[in-house]
Amino acid sequence: MVGKYKVITLCGSTRFKDAFRDAQKRLTLEGNIVISVGLFGHSGDDEVWTEGTKEMLDDMHKRKIDMADEIFVINVGGYIGSITRSEIEYAIATGKAIHYLEEAAK
Repeated sequence: MVGKYKVITLCGSTRFKDAFRDAQKRLTLEGNIVISVGLFGHSGDDEVWTEGTKEMLDDMHKRKIDMADEIFVINVGGYIGSITRSEIEYAIATGKAIHYLEEAAK
């Protein structure tokens, strides 16, 4: 918490740019501090794919999880890729609460 505000880091595939923006807006209006991705590599931000940048951004995202009280997973259609799965595992290991955009199929 920062003051009275919960800090939430968004995680998920950057192919879901619109869903990231919708979640950021909704969670902010609900009174949360929201930390998101800096670039959307799967949605046109080609700078992500330059040498060393993707690795830096993936590590940076773990630091964003460190700063958060919880993570919110953008799992449109139930999709969770390998990087997002590693972020979920990291959040679990560091004791963060985890919430999902969509409930997992049973």
